[in-house]
Amino acid sequence: MTQRIAFIGGGNMASAIIGGLIAQGFAPSQIDVVEPFAEAQDKLKTSYGLTVHTQAGPFLTAADLVIWAVKPQTFKEAAQQVQAHAQKALHLSVAAGIRSESIAQWLGTERVVRAMPNTPALIGKGITALFARPAVTAQDKAWVEEVLAPTGEVLWLSEEAQLDAVTALSGSGPAYMFYFMEAMVDAGTKMGLDAAQAYKLAVATFIGAGELARASTESPEVLRQRVTSKGGTTYAALTSMETDQVSAQFVRAMQAAGLRARELGDEFGSP
Repeated sequence: MTQRIAFIGGGNMASAIIGGLIAQGFAPSQIDVVEPFAEAQDKLKTSYGLTVHTQAGPFLTAADLVIWAVKPQTFKEAAQQVQAHAQKALHLSVAAGIRSESIAQWLGTERVVRAMPNTPALIGKGITALFARPAVTAQDKAWVEEVLAPTGEVLWLSEEAQLDAVTALSGSGPAYMFYFMEAMVDAGTKMGLDAAQAYKLAVATFIGAGELARASTESPEVLRQRVTSKGGTTYAALTSMETDQVSAQFVRAMQAAGLRARELGDEFGSP
């Protein structure tokens, strides 16, 4: 493995990918990070022994792949600093909302892949949706998959606009799961369990249901029906949710997330 990889931004998602690269056999000397914040710099140096730079510079000309892990509102400014040094590299962006057209324009290259990961990538259980511009080769795509493999599954999309829906579903999705866990723990404690008991039951239930869905060939609707006996306890809970239009409200909430993803591209994209 002789390639060099540079990260623009060194936060949690970058750390997850870096940890996976080192586990694959990448040497810390093959990885550069541009990270202006001292706390994040110290964490990367301590955890992985990396060379961390406070700003972009000529060292980026050696990068074969540049991974963008910056906030949407700072992407353009960061790209302006990197553009002169990294036009020969393949670029992989995990920034929400910023469209590949803007990235290609700012960096002066069409070799751009957009990604939408989620936070379970931190423990190798994530899923990342990917979109590649036409100039990205099959070899480029294979390398992106190799780089992201330690973070979990990948899913290629044929249309970039689909990434807004992915952002709403799986990108923001872990927060929805934690939100429901909070509610389940709260309900459990109000019904007589202690907080630790309720939390353990809620987490195990989410994990078990997810694994059951993964292992099954049946739809979520059928799996739900199999747990629901008319007149039983589950039926009572689901009837209450339907009365409160929980499903419809949840769909509206996800649509709001998708809309915000599109707004980020409009707000912080080119020119």
